[in-house]
Amino acid sequence: MTVRTVLRMGDARLWEVSKPVENFATAQLRELLQDMRDTMHAMDGAGLAAPQIGVALRVVIFGVQAASTSSGQAAATGSGQTSARYPDADSVPETVLINPVITPINDQTEPGWEGCLSVPGLRGEVERHSHIRYQGYDENGALIDRVVSGFHARVVQHECDHLDGILYPMRIKDLTRFGYTAELFPGRDLPDE
Repeated sequence: MTVRTVLRMGDARLWEVSKPVENFATAQLRELLQDMRDTMHAMDGAGLAAPQIGVALRVVIFGVQAASTSSGQAAATGSGQTSARYPDADSVPETVLINPVITPINDQTEPGWEGCLSVPGLRGEVERHSHIRYQGYDENGALIDRVVSGFHARVVQHECDHLDGILYPMRIKDLTRFGYTAELFPGRDLPDE
């Protein structure tokens, strides 16, 4: 298990646009993905983009199990771990997404609270497309093509923003809806990071 250091907002590498993956099913890609999984799970994240660990490739992983689902069912379905960072979130299947393309299904957007492993201790309300189609490839180069909505759509958009050098605070329209988690959600036991 290799847990990598997650770059924090202010590190210039997070502003870079990532390069596409050209070769699939390589030892280097498998190692990167395992490090990303280990890091995401160790930090209780809903997703992680390769640039967050200093690798400028168009690779993201994500997945979270809804808190209402038993851990036995989560293990049986392979759908990710329960996230203390997003206790009210719907389940999102654990996914490797390489060279992603996102297409909004319509113009409908919705606000939602987001956090980020690269912006520890803070949360902000971000407007995102509520229904999207995302396409890309898994680690073996097999096509992924899904239409999703809600929290799943939000997670994909958030993680893919990292590939273009965008962190969620750059998308906040009302800075009164941005702050420290403990101040915004008093009495809730949400992790700082």
